[in-house]
Amino acid sequence: MAWTRKILRVDLSNGTCGSEPLNMDWAFKYLGQRGLASKYLVEETDPKVDPLSPDNKMIFATGPLTATEAPTGGRWSVITKGPLTGAIACSNSGGFFGAELKNAGWDMIIFEGKSPKPVYLSIDNDNAELLDAGDLWGRSVWETEDKIRESRGNPFVRVACIGRAGENGVLFAGVINDKDRAAGRSGVGAVMGSKNLKAVVVRGTVGVKVDNPNAFKKAANAARKVLAENAVTGEGLPTYGTQVMMNIVNETGALPTRNAGDSQFDGASKISGEAMLEKRAGDGKPHTVSTKGCYGCPIVCGRVSQMDPEHFSVAGKPRYHGESGGLEYEAAWAFGAATGIDDLESLQYANMICNEHGMDPISLGSTIAAAMDLYEQGVITDRDTGGVALKFGSAEALVTIVEQTAKGEGFGKEIGQGSRRLCEKYGKPELSMSVKGQELPAYDPRGIQGMGLTYATSNRGACHLRSYTVASEVLGIPEKTDPLTTDGKAGMVKALQDATAAVDSTGTCIFTTFALTLDDIAPEVDAACEGDWSADKMVEVGERIWNLERKYNLNAGFTAADDTLPKRILKDAAKTGPASGKVNDLGKMLPEYYQLRGWTANGVPSNETLQRLAL
Repeated sequence: MAWTRKILRVDLSNGTCGSEPLNMDWAFKYLGQRGLASKYLVEETDPKVDPLSPDNKMIFATGPLTATEAPTGGRWSVITKGPLTGAIACSNSGGFFGAELKNAGWDMIIFEGKSPKPVYLSIDNDNAELLDAGDLWGRSVWETEDKIRESRGNPFVRVACIGRAGENGVLFAGVINDKDRAAGRSGVGAVMGSKNLKAVVVRGTVGVKVDNPNAFKKAANAARKVLAENAVTGEGLPTYGTQVMMNIVNETGALPTRNAGDSQFDGASKISGEAMLEKRAGDGKPHTVSTKGCYGCPIVCGRVSQMDPEHFSVAGKPRYHGESGGLEYEAAWAFGAATGIDDLESLQYANMICNEHGMDPISLGSTIAAAMDLYEQGVITDRDTGGVALKFGSAEALVTIVEQTAKGEGFGKEIGQGSRRLCEKYGKPELSMSVKGQELPAYDPRGIQGMGLTYATSNRGACHLRSYTVASEVLGIPEKTDPLTTDGKAGMVKALQDATAAVDSTGTCIFTTFALTLDDIAPEVDAACEGDWSADKMVEVGERIWNLERKYNLNAGFTAADDTLPKRILKDAAKTGPASGKVNDLGKMLPEYYQLRGWTANGVPSNETLQRLAL
């Protein structure tokens, strides 16, 4: 129960689609979504495969709680080898696509090979076929979804697709569903583009059954009650969205500013969640016009925004006059504090371009920030940028480069390769704020020590969603710890990584863990699925997934030397705020982390650990 027990395998090279049974032995060890799909990827691909070659595989995966009554049960993921990093990639998305795929009767889709021409996959319950996408290639995400809906003649279909960024090989291109929900990080959209796969459209009416309906309903209702009564999931996120964090993190002294040259931004209040609710002087309307939730979500953290029609225009007509997904915290930081820009309208414009053409705003904004650093240091000039004055604080430069990157034009081609490749090309690798090639998110490890260890050890490159120590170090959840000390952070990071891997495999949203613990989530899984799914079992599953990913990366060529942070974070102290004078003390945390993980001093899982986890 809960699993559909079916996989759709799509051979793009031969144009065939076939059904096969889910490996239930693996399901009981890896649960679903992130864990189970990663197991399939590990077993079916060479870790050294070129991510953009036909030999790489890409998996769309749901979890056992996807499409059920579990709160936030709408999550799905794209799992592949990421072209931005060369590491294993799992990019998680919300919206309604995942639930529709599960309701069509599929636990996952495995894409292999490469189509000789652009195609899209059409699914209607058991029926699946590849259709010509020649008229869709070159179109934006929004145009693609509209065209597919029109051709299907069914307003209830759900679409996941790539925009021009994925087609053009932008290494941080994402897969977008429901027009503004994204499997955004690590370049999963570039893998999709390399396979000439434009979109997946699905309609599902089969439904999902759980093992014990009465127990499941009781567990799901209990979880909803906890979420509603929590200050973050019941108040903060519903009111401000993730943008609730902007002023909080800035006051903590952990908002990376101007390519992490500092850890506080004097313009933070102008681009915050509070600012998004203020009325504009021009048209008297607030930036945020409404809220938006994903399938089965009681939190409703999504924002819907509308541009000021006078702010950006082309030939006298507003560039954007409709509504689109609003700024979330990471995007507002990446286009704002990271680049030194406090013009909210410009940030929203850049964000809409990401929604429209399918790009990860974290990597895009951070790469532009690195380019601005290169420009201000005189390493690159107007000759390199095509005349764009890439100065910190320039909204005009931001908008121009974001447009160029989406289209694969001008200096945008360089930006589309990510900050590591950009900075290495110009002889300044230290100016790339990345780990394993993936750009750091919006939390400065000098001001939040645990996040430094989180970034350094993340299996998909720098990521805040693999171990959100901010919950404890800043928000005091479940208890407050000092963000400026390293004490206890190794144990915290390991515990959060294991728990997060388990939650990512259920089909529910990691945001629920602001309020829910595995003691709340395990009863949902236990009632939905066959077998024993206690909280302890969930922790074991999470640890198994983490070590599986680690082993894949080691086989791909990564070593303990890659578990590090940018030199700026380790050597250059923060200049202002509570973290003034601090660097990240990764060296104090990493050896303890390896020991707690049961790894050697070189970061390799010991034979004893592998045997204990049946790896």
